[in-house]
Amino acid sequence: MKYVIDTHALIWFLEGNTRLGANAKALLSHPDSQLVIPATTLAEAVWIVERGRTSIPHPQDIISAVEADSRVVIYPLDKDVIAMTMSLSAIHEMHDRQIVATALLLANNGDGVQLLTCDQNITASGLVSVIW
Repeated sequence: MKYVIDTHALIWFLEGNTRLGANAKALLSHPDSQLVIPATTLAEAVWIVERGRTSIPHPQDIISAVEADSRVVIYPLDKDVIAMTMSLSAIHEMHDRQIVATALLLANNGDGVQLLTCDQNITASGLVSVIW
C-alpha cells in the first residue's frame, strides 16, 4: 500500500500537531509505510511555512525532513498529473486536484493507494480512498 500525503497531513505530522488524525499519524509513524508526497504538497507546505502559518520555523526544515526519510518518494507535477486534473471537477481547489490526481495515477498503475487527508471536499468526492 502507498500512502499519498496531503499538505495538512505533512505539516501537522512534522510539527506534532494534535489535529492530525490518529490513523494518519500511525501510518506516517510506521517504519514500513510507503509514503508519496506530491510535488504540489511539498511546494504548498514550504509556502505555508514561509508565511509563518505553522510552528515549523524554516522552510528548509520541511525539505530536510523529507530528504532524511527513506520511506518518502516525491511524485512530480508532470503532464500526466495535469491531464488527470481536468477530469476532477468534483474537487474545487487546484492543489487538491493535483494531489488526488497523483493518487489516481498511482492507482491506475496497479498500486494500492490511500490518501492521508482531512479535506472534506476530497473525502466527499469519493474519488480516492481516504484515511484520517
